Formats: sequence, structure tokens, C-alpha cells
Amino acid sequence: MKRIFLSLVALTMLCACQKSIESEEARQLDSLCRQLFPADEPGAAVLVVKGDTILFDRGYGLADLNTRKPIDGNTFFNIASISKQFTAVAILQLVDEGKLSLNDAVAQYFAFPYALWKEVWIRHLLSQSSGVPDLRGDIPLEEKLHATDSLAIAYMPTVKELHFLSGSEYEYMNPTFVLLGALVGKISGQPFSDYMQEHIFAPAGMQAYYIADGEDRIPNLAHGYEYDDETADSTGIFKNWYEYDLGEETFFATRPDGGLYTSAHEFLKWEKALRKQLPDGELKSPSADLLRQAWTPQTKVTGSIWSKYQNRHNTWYGYGWFIEPATDSTKTVIYHTGDNGGFKALAARYPEDDALVLVFANRSDWNRYGLKQQIEKLFRLN
Repeated sequence: MKRIFLSLVALTMLCACQKSIESEEARQLDSLCRQLFPADEPGAAVLVVKGDTILFDRGYGLADLNTRKPIDGNTFFNIASISKQFTAVAILQLVDEGKLSLNDAVAQYFAFPYALWKEVWIRHLLSQSSGVPDLRGDIPLEEKLHATDSLAIAYMPTVKELHFLSGSEYEYMNPTFVLLGALVGKISGQPFSDYMQEHIFAPAGMQAYYIADGEDRIPNLAHGYEYDDETADSTGIFKNWYEYDLGEETFFATRPDGGLYTSAHEFLKWEKALRKQLPDGELKSPSADLLRQAWTPQTKVTGSIWSKYQNRHNTWYGYGWFIEPATDSTKTVIYHTGDNGGFKALAARYPEDDALVLVFANRSDWNRYGLKQQIEKLFRLN
């Protein structure tokens, strides 16, 4: 794998973008992003929205170093683990329909031989508190590079013990979200991709694709990149970039935990559909109560001895989202991050301000949490 038509919505976004750059906050963010994402290197799409107003909408750098196609809000990135919220909503839809319960045990749906699966519930998988270990390490590298969903969970019947009592600790896990994807297929009677297209993406009015279903289906595709060293001369520093996505990084194509591609503009449609802001939207959202549970702290991340991922002060996991609850000096932040191959992403929502911050990048050498904090400060989101 080495190497139109402009909708009214896109036009509105473009015009709003051009106007937003006139604000002092936007000028400062633009200056910062130009430093982080140089024009002739892999870069990022950055979007800041408050209510129905687009405050910032810019692309930086190149989506493809071979074609030199620039990044904009319509560039499709692998959003990696941000994919998990879509899988979580699919599960919550099925709960809403009475087809399963959050307190159902995994053993009710999968005939794994050991009794421990009676103690692992659906809510534990959703909240990263299952205690199920990741035993995929013995899979040969070539198989990992072209892994399927079924391969990612093939080890689960061999699990004889948990790391901890389910529901008691936080350990960030990818295979357990792949298991949730398999459950969506089992309960719905549809292949996971088909269910997601019919019940999630199409009703939300958004375009989103799993790379496992065919790279050629994805429009405006960005490749992920890393660099192995830097070369300096009198004109500056040059990074030796190489492609690092499907076929170069392991478990890249598994769908429910991180295989989704979409753009910043398409993700905004998803956010609006979740908040029921689309008057003609047909997304069958989970009930308000279930969504509140998804966006409510379920598992304490801070201080976990089992996982370092997003393990920082005042951080929890809900169902498919991280949560930083409000304090005396900060507002609530509901977000997720994504890291896979050369891709690095952030999707953060601020319910008190009805705001959304997206940064989708096809390079990983930038301080995501630092940029998040700077955007929050500039636009007074926290």
C-alpha cells in the first residue's frame, strides 16, 4: 500500500471558516497550528464549534506526501480509538430495544469455556473495566499487519483468569471493544459494518468507512506518517517521512475498536445527530438516560496501576468516552483520543458551552493534551 460537488453545508462551513480567522482567538490558534503542522509535511484538520457557530475550521499540511494533496475539513483520517463511541452507541441502541442488557454476562452470548465470563458484563466491556487481559502478543507479525476482527478476539476462549474483579479497576483494552462489535453482529443478525452503516452512519447523515471494507471506498483519504530521523542543512531541518498505516502497523483494520475513517466535517454531523440538532435526522439515538450513562463517570482512570493510557488527574471512563468531571475551577469535558500508526486524533465536547473541538492528524509528533488545553484557554471552554 506504499505508495465536485460542493454541498451547501460545506460552503457554509467554508464561509464561516474564512470569517472566523478574523477573530483574535482564531488568529492565535492559526499561528500555533502553522508551527505544529508545517505546510509541506503531514498535518491536521482542526475544527472548533460552539452551538451552531463554527469558530475555527482549517487544514494544515498534506494528506498524501506523494500526491501533495492538502488537508482540509473534508479529508478522511483514521480516527483510531475515537471509533469506540460509535460501537458503544450501537450497543446502547440494542439495549434500548430490549435485545440485551448492560448487566448481561458475556457468557450469555459467547460459549467461552471458562466460568470467569459469567462475571464479565456488557457494561464492564463498555467502561474499560472488564479485567480481561490482552493476550494477542503471540500472533505472528504478518497476521497482525492484516488482522481481522475475528483474529483479534480469537484468544478469548483461552483466557483462564482476569487481571482484576470486573468493574473494580480501569484497564484500557482494544480487543474487548472488538468483542462488542461481534456482539452487535450476533444480536442484530447483520455483519457489523452493515449494521453501522444502516443504523448509525446513514441515519446521522454522515460518511464514515472502515478501512477493512476497502481502502478504495474512502474519499479524500489521508495516509498516516512517521519519520525515522532528521537531516539538517543551512535551510532548516528535514524529516525523513515514511507511510505508517494499513500494512505497516499491526491491528490497523479491526473495525469496532479503531478502524473507522471520517472527516472533521462528517464528524460534526455525528455530534449534531447525537444531540438531536438535525431536524430531519433519523439517527435512532439511545434513550436520554442511556446517553447520560455513557457520558457519566463509570470507571476511575486516575491512578490505575493497569493502564497508562489517558491516566491523568480527574479522568474517568464512561461508555466509549473519557470524562473529566467539572470541578470548582473547570467545566466538564467529554472526549476521546485516537492513536494508530501515524494517525493521532482528539474529539472533545464541552456540554456546558455546547462546544466541540476536533483535531484529526496524520502525524503523531505533537502534544495533543497541550494543544487541547491551549484551545480551551483561547476559546474560554475551560
